[in-house]
Formats: sequence, structure tokens, C-alpha cells
Amino acid sequence: MTSMDKENNNIFDRNEAPKRGKLLISEPFMNDPNFKRTVILLCEHNDEGSVGFVLNRKTELTLTEAMPDITNLNAPLYYGGPVEPNTLHYIHNLGDTIPESVQIGDNLFWGGDFQTLKVLIDNETVQSANIRFFLGYSGWGPEQIIEELNQQSWFVVDGRAADVFCDDEKQLWNQILEELGGEYKQISNYPENPNWN
Repeated sequence: MTSMDKENNNIFDRNEAPKRGKLLISEPFMNDPNFKRTVILLCEHNDEGSVGFVLNRKTELTLTEAMPDITNLNAPLYYGGPVEPNTLHYIHNLGDTIPESVQIGDNLFWGGDFQTLKVLIDNETVQSANIRFFLGYSGWGPEQIIEELNQQSWFVVDGRAADVFCDDEKQLWNQILEELGGEYKQISNYPENPNWN
């Protein structure tokens, strides 16, 4: 992972602490193909490590293709990260309607009882606007996120339901940086390869 030019160090100094419900925004020249220009929603961050999901990488698969017994919700599947890519995860705004879900932010919940979710889908109670499905997840060991923040690999900002359920995930990285304004907005216009300048 690369670091930003020295002139932009002050931006990283303003980073918030990583915690559940925050977004990790990758710095513009990150070379890791798993995380290049990604926006990650942190769902857990504690002494044992961190877990999150990439919000802006839609796969070509749908829920129905991955799980043929689910026929009433042909939602897209997103790439959640490189860890356990054959596992299915979900973020939703359904709250306690899905028992055992974990609140991670304002109107944002992680997981919950899958059998209940299947019933809600069968009853057409759940729509694509309520939920995002992910294959795999992004995981970090103890203190790994802090090390990467010290290497200036990420910006940490507040997460919002609108970011998770956005209509145009391809523009999410740019959009968030532009909304932050100032130097962040300038960063959103950096070319992916610094040699292109």
C-alpha cells in the first residue's frame, strides 16, 4: 500500500478512530487490487480485529443464481472482500424484523437469522432497497487497521445508510470524497496511476 504525498498528511491527521459503523475510504494510489478505490463499511472493530464489507464492487451474480431456492428477490451480490469468498453476508435496514441482527449505525444492521430473512423474502416483505448481499468479507487482525491508518492507507469517515444502499456504487468513492470538500474533493480527481499526471 502506498502513502499520500507529504503535502496531504494533514488530511490523514484528521482521521476519526475506526469503529463499528464508520467507513474506510482507500487512498487514491492504493495498489492492493482487493481494495483499490474502495469504500468499506466497518461492522466490527475491537481488540480481536476488524470486519467490514466493500460497498462499491457489484459482482455479475445475483442472489437467485447463488441460492436457487430464493426466487422472490433477484438482488445483486456485492464483493464484500477477499476473506471466505464463498460465504454470504448482508447489511439491511430492517432492524429487529430480523432477529439477532446487529445494529452498526443509524438504520443500518448486520446479519441476523437467515431463516427469518428467507420467510420475509418469500412473503415479498423485503425489497432490494432494504438489503445488500455480499460474498466474502474484509478482515483485519488485531491492530492491523491502526497500522494501515498509520501508513496512510485509509480515510475514516462516518457511515450513512444512503452510502450502503446507493444506486450508483461505481461513483461512491468519488462521491464521498467530493462531499467532504476541500482537499478531499481534490483527491477524488487524482488519476489512478500517479504517472499519468
